[in-house]
Amino acid sequence: MLERAGAYGRDMIERIVQALDGLEYGSVHITVHDAQITQIDRIEKQRFSLGPSSTKESSPRRRPTAL
Repeated sequence: MLERAGAYGRDMIERIVQALDGLEYGSVHITVHDAQITQIDRIEKQRFSLGPSSTKESSPRRRPTAL
């Protein structure tokens, strides 16, 4: 693939690699217009595990009373 880097420039390939570097969860979106890369977006998501404190026993739901 790097042999085709001349079409986009080695600098642009490096920018894409930098956007991917260290990304654990998320996405890298590359926008192309007229065969040219115009934008690189990095969206990083953070995942949190549910601990014992957040798993409450479900309590019965109260129905709204009619007026």
